[in-house]
Amino acid sequence: MKKIKRIVRDIPQHWVGDGFPVRSLFSYSGGNEFDPFLLLDYAGPHEFGPDQAKRGVGEHPHKGFETVTILYQGELEHGDSSGGHGTIGAGDVQWMTAASGIVHEEFHSRRFAEAGGMLEMVQLWVNLPAKDKSSSPKYQDLRDDQFPRVSLPEDAGTVRVIAGEYLGQTGPASTFTAINTWDLELVAQSKTEIEVPDGHTCVLIVQKGSATINGETAQAVELIQFERDGSSVKIESESTCRILALTGAPIGEPVAGQGPFVMNTREEIQQAMQEYQQGKMGHLS
Repeated sequence: MKKIKRIVRDIPQHWVGDGFPVRSLFSYSGGNEFDPFLLLDYAGPHEFGPDQAKRGVGEHPHKGFETVTILYQGELEHGDSSGGHGTIGAGDVQWMTAASGIVHEEFHSRRFAEAGGMLEMVQLWVNLPAKDKSSSPKYQDLRDDQFPRVSLPEDAGTVRVIAGEYLGQTGPASTFTAINTWDLELVAQSKTEIEVPDGHTCVLIVQKGSATINGETAQAVELIQFERDGSSVKIESESTCRILALTGAPIGEPVAGQGPFVMNTREEIQQAMQEYQQGKMGHLS
């Protein structure tokens, strides 16, 4: 069983753009202890009233990693300089590989803005190995009905497999590094034990409800970080509970980051900034 390293609680909320009230549960600015994951922002739940404003984050660059947006409530529109474009709703995921450099924007959809409603989402940044940071950018538009669901024993709930594999079911997301991304939906007063890879970085984020995890209680919105040794996690749900589980094989390379760029050296960061300023990452049409 993996031992708990720490539980992250009481994270203050701040705004990204004018459309995303987020709590940053971890970031690469604090070191590389979540390798291969760089950052996780949890947005909402937050209710927006009807509005004609275009809320979100305008055109900006990324290089050297992937952004993963998992939407639980609301509707978002995305566009990027690789030609990727899409509107995602509840249950959908957009997986954008910035790699050698991309420019994108992300806003509430016009329909969601005009009607108003609840927004809830996670944005995860996943690092790329040095050999893949020069890969071509790409965009994966993943729909809720593409994700396999695995029933847990004794009717404890289900696991939705976004990336990686769980009990023989493989998620549709294509990744560069061995990672697992699972949504756990647990019924109240249930007990389960999930198998996780030994040696992987492993975190659980309680999004809704409360649960006892390896003997420690966690509630929404709290993050449990585990030691890398061990291959299982025990969960006892005290109420109906939703948990995001992330595991990943550490890349083990230096991380140099500044804002939207994450590379291996400061020189590469300077180069990324110059490439963006020179328009080499493209523009939105």
